[in-house]
Amino acid sequence: MSQDSENNESGKVSRRAFLGATAFSGVAGAGLATGLLPRATFAANNENGVAVHPGELDEYYGFWSGGQSGEVRILGVPSMRELMRIPVFNVDGASGWGVTNESKRVLGDTAHFQNGDTHHPHMSFQDGTYDGKYVWINDKANSRVGRIRCDVMVTDRITRIPNITSVHGLRPQKAPYTKYVFCNGEFVIPHPNDGRDLDDPSKYFTVFSGLNAETMEVDWQVIVDGNLDNTDADYTGKYAASTCYQGRGEGVTLAETMRNERDHAVIFNIEAIEKAVEAGDYITIDGSKVPVVDGRGDNTPFTRYIPVPKSPHGLNTSPDGKYFVANGKLSPTVTVIAIDRLDDLFAGKLKTERDVVVAEPELGLGPLHTAYDGRGNAYTTLFIDSQIVKWNVEDAIRAYNGEEVNYVRQKLDVHYQPGHNHTTMGETKEADGKWLVALCKFSKDRFLSTGVLKPENDQLIDISGDEMKLVHDGPAFAEPHDCTLVHRSKMRNVQSLWTRDDPFFAETVAMAKEDGVTLEADNKVIRDGNKVRVYMTAVAPVFGIDKFTVKQGDEVTVVVTNLDRIEDLAHGFVMTNHGVSFNISPQQTASVTFVADQPGVHWYYCSFFCHAMHMEMRGRMLVELPE
Repeated sequence: MSQDSENNESGKVSRRAFLGATAFSGVAGAGLATGLLPRATFAANNENGVAVHPGELDEYYGFWSGGQSGEVRILGVPSMRELMRIPVFNVDGASGWGVTNESKRVLGDTAHFQNGDTHHPHMSFQDGTYDGKYVWINDKANSRVGRIRCDVMVTDRITRIPNITSVHGLRPQKAPYTKYVFCNGEFVIPHPNDGRDLDDPSKYFTVFSGLNAETMEVDWQVIVDGNLDNTDADYTGKYAASTCYQGRGEGVTLAETMRNERDHAVIFNIEAIEKAVEAGDYITIDGSKVPVVDGRGDNTPFTRYIPVPKSPHGLNTSPDGKYFVANGKLSPTVTVIAIDRLDDLFAGKLKTERDVVVAEPELGLGPLHTAYDGRGNAYTTLFIDSQIVKWNVEDAIRAYNGEEVNYVRQKLDVHYQPGHNHTTMGETKEADGKWLVALCKFSKDRFLSTGVLKPENDQLIDISGDEMKLVHDGPAFAEPHDCTLVHRSKMRNVQSLWTRDDPFFAETVAMAKEDGVTLEADNKVIRDGNKVRVYMTAVAPVFGIDKFTVKQGDEVTVVVTNLDRIEDLAHGFVMTNHGVSFNISPQQTASVTFVADQPGVHWYYCSFFCHAMHMEMRGRMLVELPE
C-alpha cells in the first residue's frame, strides 16, 4: 500500500502512514525510530481452536483492567467475549456502585473520588498457583488498592496506601500463599508532604509497601532510591523485585529521569524486612503508624540495586521460579536475573550486584513486558517494533556465556505498540502455553471509525505450537492496561446466588435488626424524626411496598431484599429524578440513602428486566410539603 493511499481525503495522515515516516517522539532522544509493519495474517487453522460455539464455555477467565474507567472487566478466553464489568473505583449506574450505602462503605473515606486508573489485576496464590479467592487492582490516580471477591465478583475492600503518590506496580506474594500484596509507590515526593520542601527533589523519595492480603492494611514499607515502576515476586516467599528508574538520582523532569546510563532492578528481602519490623527497628513518617525501614544506599539488609539498562519497565518472574526478567524500554535488551544467586548477593559473597545477571538478550526496540509458556520460552512485547518476540531463556543464557546460539525463535507483528502481554496461567508455576493476549495501545486502522477517540486493540495469539499465530483481535475501551488469564478450574467458588449471611451487607442487616425488621419477610416504614427507613422485599414482578409517604426534606433510606432464588433474576431499584439507581441480585440486600427534596409524586421502578410484567414492577413515593 502506498503512503498516498494511507492519507485520507481531508489531507490528514493515518497512524499507519505517520509511524512509517517518522521517529517515535517519546524516545527520539534515545535514537530509536519505528516503522509500521504489514498487517498480520490471521491463522485459519490454529492448533487450539479459537471458536467457542453456542452452548460451550470458555476455558479461561480473563481479568482485564479497565484503565481510565476505574473498573475491572471479565472476558472469556479464547472467545474474547466481555462477560462482566466489576466497578471498583468508578461510579457505575447499572450496579449502583458509588451510590449504594454498601458500596460507599467499601469506598470509605475515598468515596469522594469519582475516578480511578486501574492498571494491574492479579489473583491470590496458594503454593505458586492461583487459588480463585481474590483479585487485587491498583488505582494509580488516587493511590489506592481494591480487592475483588471472586466468589461474587464484587469489590469488598479498598485501601488508600499511605506515604505515597500513585500505586503503580502491584503483585501478590506467590508462596507459600499470598500473605502480602506488593505495591510500588511510583512518584517521589517530599516527606512530610505538607508544603515544605516543595521544589527540593533532594528531599523526595518513595516507598515499597507490603499490603496485608487479608486485613487490607499496610504491614510495612521500605524507602527506596528513585521511582518504582513494576514489580513481581519469587516462588519461595523470600524475595520481590521492582524496576526502578532514576534510582540514585533526583530527577523529576523527562530529561533528568533519562540521564543515567543505567537504572536498577531493586531486590527486596522480605524476611529481613519482617524481622526488622518485629524487632521494632523502624520509623514512622507523615503521621502514619505504618512501620517504615530505610532501603536506600548499598548493602542494607533490606534491598539490593541491580544495575540494568536505563528506564526499565516490566518485571516478570519465570514460572520455573529461576529468574526475574527486567525489560529495557529504552534498550533493545532485557536483563535476566538468577533468583538462586540472591542469597549470596545479600550475604556479600558476590563481587558486584551484576553477578546475579545471567543473560541480557537483544530482542528489538522497546521491550516492555515478558510472559512465559512453561516450556522454557519467553514472549516479550516490543512497543516500538509493534511485535511480540518469542525467545528461549536458557539459550539466551548460553549466548551470554559466549556460545554461538540463536535464542530468538520468532517475531510476530501485532497492531500497534503493545504494552502488557499475558499468557494463560503464565504468572504461575502452572503456565500451560496455550494462549497469549497482546494489549496494544493503538488500533487506528483496525476497526470502523468511532470519531476522534479510538479504541485500543486486544489481540489473541495461539502459542500452543512451534509458531505463534494471531487468531483474533478486538476493540477495547478505554485503555485496558493489563490482564490476568486464569484457568476455569481455579474458580471453583464462584456463586450464582448471594448467601443471606454474607458480610458484604452485614451492616444493613444489623440496622434492620435494630429496627425490629426481618428483611426476608417484612415490608415496613420506620420513622425517626426526619429520617425515614423503608424496608421492602422484591419478588418478580412486585415490590413488597407499592407506596410510601415522606415529607419534603426527609432523609430517606430504602432497603430492598431480593427474595428470588433463580439464577439471573436480578432486580433494580430506581427512584426517578433523585439520582438513585442500583442492582439487587438474587438473595442480596442493598440500600441507598437520599434526601426527598422535591414535593409531589415520584415513581420508583425495577430497572433489570425480570418478568413478563416487569414494566408493572413499580411504586410511588409521595412527598408531602413540610408542616
